[in-house]
Amino acid sequence: MSGPLLPYGRQTIEDDDIAAVAEALRGDFLTTGPTVEAFETAFAETVGARHAVACANGTAALHLAMLALDVQPGEVCIAPAITFLATANCARYVGAEVVFADVDPLTGLMTPDTLADALKRVGGRKLRAVLPVHLRGDVAQLDALEALARDAGAVLVEDAPHALGSTATFGNVSERVGDARHSAMATFSFHPVKTIATGEGGMVTTNDDRLAERLRVMRSHGMIRPPGADPWWYEMPEPGFNYRLPDILCALGLSQLGKLPRFAARRKALTARYQSALAPLAPMLRPAVRPLWSDPVLHLMVALIDFAAVGKARRQVVEELRARGVGSQVHYIPVSRQPYYVNRYGPIDLPGADAWYEACLSLPLYPGMADEDVDRVAAALKAVLGA
Repeated sequence: MSGPLLPYGRQTIEDDDIAAVAEALRGDFLTTGPTVEAFETAFAETVGARHAVACANGTAALHLAMLALDVQPGEVCIAPAITFLATANCARYVGAEVVFADVDPLTGLMTPDTLADALKRVGGRKLRAVLPVHLRGDVAQLDALEALARDAGAVLVEDAPHALGSTATFGNVSERVGDARHSAMATFSFHPVKTIATGEGGMVTTNDDRLAERLRVMRSHGMIRPPGADPWWYEMPEPGFNYRLPDILCALGLSQLGKLPRFAARRKALTARYQSALAPLAPMLRPAVRPLWSDPVLHLMVALIDFAAVGKARRQVVEELRARGVGSQVHYIPVSRQPYYVNRYGPIDLPGADAWYEACLSLPLYPGMADEDVDRVAAALKAVLGA
């Protein structure tokens, strides 16, 4: 191994982050205290939404979004096949059925064409939500997806854990991911490899006052406190969940959120260096394509590799890169291929998702990387691929 292993992603935790958590530990509230609201307020301002509701993790954020919309058993949600399991599972948590949309094989994103095809497979069932994923940090074509969903009587719920800090331009208007201009809600994750970290944690943003209130109620057991009731009184009109995010983690989130401009700039600089460093490896390797409307803060640096042309299986490439100190990962196995969904819906022909999966490999990308680390990854790839 040449040098320490470069993982595909990792958190950047600094002394002031540790100090912020220590201060919270010394405070009066470890959970359900004022730091939660402070983090929510700062996050809403950062992305340009009216409300931000903190929760336990990104999966909880998606589940809460389904609960807030009151999605019912037998109704349908559309999710792209290339995503993490939670995007589809959140619909099943409330008894809804999932229709998988194909993706562009060069971007991994749901497109208007692949959504239109998925809409045909909904049949006579009621469609409630379409869940585009901003894969890698690149933004899905929200304006066109919103129009298709609206015509079908549904709303968008953006699955945006990869895209904090990303922007997009639709109709000459620059928009921030999370501002919910085109969606009912947008969901985020603060897992350690994401753009900011709280260890575990999630957020839902929305501009709808009613949805925001329902999100807050359902993240805390479904409890409400009627106006004028005794101070100890609470009622539960329906069961909710314990999806709260503690003050300790919100303190870390607040500290990390203040660094978002620096983290974003560093990710963009590393991405630009990768584009130059990987160019000589074409055509056997190409970075995933950036849509024209998207200005991403990339969470994942995905290379699309022609393993057949290389003459090596992906596992061999992964192992040889690791031997040279370069970690990697695959994002993602099509969710439609998972045994649960195959057993429920049968095999589905999604050629774009299959092509993406067969070629994708995520390379190291995180703010703590040095410029020379990118060059090291490119050199390892050149050696392993025989370029």
